[in-house]
Amino acid sequence: FGGGGRSLPTHDISHLPFPKAPYAERASHKITSVAGHVFGTDFASEYQSWDSVDPAELFHAPIIKKPNKGSVVKHLQTEARGCDFIVLWLDCDREGENIAFEVLDCCMHLMKSGGESGVANYDRVYRAYFSAINPSDISKAYGLLGKPDKCQSLSVDARQELDLKVGVAFSRFQTRYFQGRYGDLDSAVLSYGPCQTPTLGFCVQRHIEIETFKPTPYWVLDLGVLKRGRMCRAQWASGRSFNQSKTVALVQLCKDTPGVSAEVYSVVTKDKKQGRPTPLNTVQMLKAASKALGMGPHQAMQCAERLYLSGYLSYPRTESTAYPSSFDVAGCLQEQLRDNFWGSYVRDLLSAGINKARGGVDMGDHPPITPCRANTGELSGDMARLYELCTRHFIASVSHDAVWTSTRVELKLDVLEEQGKGQGSFTLAGKVLKEAGWLAVVKHKRYGDKEEGNDLEDE
Repeated sequence: FGGGGRSLPTHDISHLPFPKAPYAERASHKITSVAGHVFGTDFASEYQSWDSVDPAELFHAPIIKKPNKGSVVKHLQTEARGCDFIVLWLDCDREGENIAFEVLDCCMHLMKSGGESGVANYDRVYRAYFSAINPSDISKAYGLLGKPDKCQSLSVDARQELDLKVGVAFSRFQTRYFQGRYGDLDSAVLSYGPCQTPTLGFCVQRHIEIETFKPTPYWVLDLGVLKRGRMCRAQWASGRSFNQSKTVALVQLCKDTPGVSAEVYSVVTKDKKQGRPTPLNTVQMLKAASKALGMGPHQAMQCAERLYLSGYLSYPRTESTAYPSSFDVAGCLQEQLRDNFWGSYVRDLLSAGINKARGGVDMGDHPPITPCRANTGELSGDMARLYELCTRHFIASVSHDAVWTSTRVELKLDVLEEQGKGQGSFTLAGKVLKEAGWLAVVKHKRYGDKEEGNDLEDE
């Protein structure tokens, strides 16, 4: 539900069973939410002065937690007073785990028989773990409630402390350093971000490399082969030559020699498989959205999160590229049977048999990004485009490999071969699609990384 006051409503649901209270036939539920982190980190007031505090001292300074919005803390405390159980439904990642413990810091001591600290009530605190917001996943998570993970929460505390100390210390240091040397700086503070600034460094370095790049001219021999009215270009086996005079001399030799001909040295035809894509994680999704849809990372992530909150996609922040053994691939495919564009393909795939997803790693937190329900016309614009991309990728990941018939022809010009080994060798390559496999469902075939060892792209 949406996030103090009007933006943090509370929904009351009565007469529902609660799995952790089996002897109570019915229980009253209160459901509310927070808007991101409840608390933020900061230095105590004695470390706020730029003039009296050396930036190096900040690395040893204690930090304090401050409410980001006092109204959120008050809202949580009001709603938690006198409750018997707390079930935490925050996002299932480290940040969500940390927010869960922030909620407990506000609420646990106010539970029924909570005492001053509320620690005794921890055995009546539960955590719901889910990867998608749809009825089946919510019901499954509700029936398998666990406990919040303190270690993951502490890792976020450590990261927040590092971000604060490194960011503030270096921001103060470099602001003083550069403003004392460059009087025309138009910024009162030169901020340093522990992640952003090194990333900016990579971008600047790459920009410098591009701006200072000096191209080196090279020459290649092009052999045109006319077959059935079509001109094909055979590639020179020697590749690029940086010796212009030598390359020009070879061309002139061909022109001056009467009756020059090329001999077919070998013809090799064989079938090659083009492997199906691995399941989609966050980085791959952002790459695909950029290459196939022209959608920037920020825009793509916003769309993915809205699709997740609307129940169309699973949790979009994941590092996994393998489906867990418990993942219902067939059930996920059956949701897509009525789609006008790929429904018939899915029907044939289910009939022929689903293929096991290729490679990948299951990180154990969230599955790869998958569709959770069908789009029956509600989606439009960028959300519809991204949903289609993710859905087609999911279907392709459990489809069969594509098969190409590849033919490679090697030719030799004797007049050039006499000038040195390989000088007269040329290669023609081509391919014909034999079995479309997953290529029949993927609309954008050129996004993502080129597979290692896959030379089909060059034919």
